[in-house]
Amino acid sequence: MTEITVAALQLAFSTDTHANIARVGEMVREAAGKGAQVVLPPELFEGEYFCRVEDEGLFAAAKPSAEHPSVLAMQRLADDLGIWIPTSFFEADGPHHYNSLAMIAPGGRIAGVYRKSHIPDGPGYEEKFYFRPGNTGFKVWDGPGATLGVGVCWDQWYPEAARAMMLMGADVLFYPTAIGSEPHDEGLDTARLWRRAMVGHAVSNVVPIVAANRVGTEHGQTFYGTSFITDERGDVLAELDRRQEGVITATIDLDRVKLHRAAFGFFRDRRPELYGRLVEDV
Repeated sequence: MTEITVAALQLAFSTDTHANIARVGEMVREAAGKGAQVVLPPELFEGEYFCRVEDEGLFAAAKPSAEHPSVLAMQRLADDLGIWIPTSFFEADGPHHYNSLAMIAPGGRIAGVYRKSHIPDGPGYEEKFYFRPGNTGFKVWDGPGATLGVGVCWDQWYPEAARAMMLMGADVLFYPTAIGSEPHDEGLDTARLWRRAMVGHAVSNVVPIVAANRVGTEHGQTFYGTSFITDERGDVLAELDRRQEGVITATIDLDRVKLHRAAFGFFRDRRPELYGRLVEDV
């Protein structure tokens, strides 16, 4: 039997980058102490979710992967603990800026960088001001006995992204997130929609899902947490509520997952020749 133990972190963040990264580091150690081989922090955990406003001064926080404080700190932890840490960060690449994720492997090496493919643009989530659409394509990595696929926040709403990573061989999908209240509509609570979208990916691809969100209120914008881990049938194995900080872990039987995926026949019965409309502009 091949197993993998995964973890998701949920916490609130402030303007103190050093304190934020240190707190994430503490939780990473806690997760590793519980046996986690892959530990997922939330999206852009070095600070508050700055994309709620358009402020050119905030571009100064972007750094290349080799210089970003979040990446450097997680590299040290991955080296010390012998684990994988998918690390979200604000990346600068020459004149370009991306919402990126460094897949940090045991030993502290960067196995690769994924740049967020889908960039939202709306009240409180004005990411198109800061980030170019990613140019890496979807990516997966050979992890600890499993192939790891990662989408970043807005990517998690797209079934095409999940299916693409599955066709690349992903065994588990990870989604770091920063999502909460909608400033333009106080009556809109997307927490249940957010979870349902990813549970749908789990069911239709027969794949476990790990989702990590932030909590707390930042300048009137409240992040609703509810981080969770599901099995390949979409059943929740571990979860956190809308306010609590913490670490959740789950151990996944990958051999069982593969048997269930084969038995459902979703990949056997695919009809790619009928799907051309999916890649045409609307």
